[in-house]
Amino acid sequence: MGNRRTYGPNREDPMRGYADTAMEIPRLLALLLIVLEWTRPGLPSPLKPICDLRVLNHFIKEARDAEVAMKSCREGCSLSESVTVPQTTVDFDVWEKKNALEQAQEVQCGLWLLQQALSLLRTSVTNTALHSHIDNSIRNLLSINAVLRSLNIQEYTPPASAAGLEGTWRVSSATDLLQVHVNFLRGKVHLLLSAAQACQQDVS
Repeated sequence: MGNRRTYGPNREDPMRGYADTAMEIPRLLALLLIVLEWTRPGLPSPLKPICDLRVLNHFIKEARDAEVAMKSCREGCSLSESVTVPQTTVDFDVWEKKNALEQAQEVQCGLWLLQQALSLLRTSVTNTALHSHIDNSIRNLLSINAVLRSLNIQEYTPPASAAGLEGTWRVSSATDLLQVHVNFLRGKVHLLLSAAQACQQDVS
């Protein structure tokens, strides 16, 4: 048997009740890390690799917050139709046999699928309290793509349709979608960023 791990849900924080202002403070700190790397004085081009995993950890925290908020929602929080999402189970024997490009494309495909799914969720949900969580999640996925670009990872060209993509499955529940979102960030995205060649070279 391969070395297989499933990234499941973590313990929830029952004290989640902060307003948007409290959520924006750590978000601004995370995004500031990205901006500072891209706007350093004296650098003609923006490309020092963004290797600080605190940025990703913040995005994972916000993804968990969205999952917790969805679980507590009782009305206006359903997904209008099933969506295709990336598989989050990691078989390390298979993962480690892939080259860096194959790993990056798998992660980028998953990020694209999640962005499409969350955009549909945003239009499906009528509970306004959830809108900011979903909007944050979509923006965070775009920020992760920006981090990948800083690592000189080739930009991903999405397919015309998600139909027939390998390593995917379909969910029809908003809670399941947000759980997949958390687990994908904790799993394959974290693996890719923590082992990125540009970041290994950056350590001196």
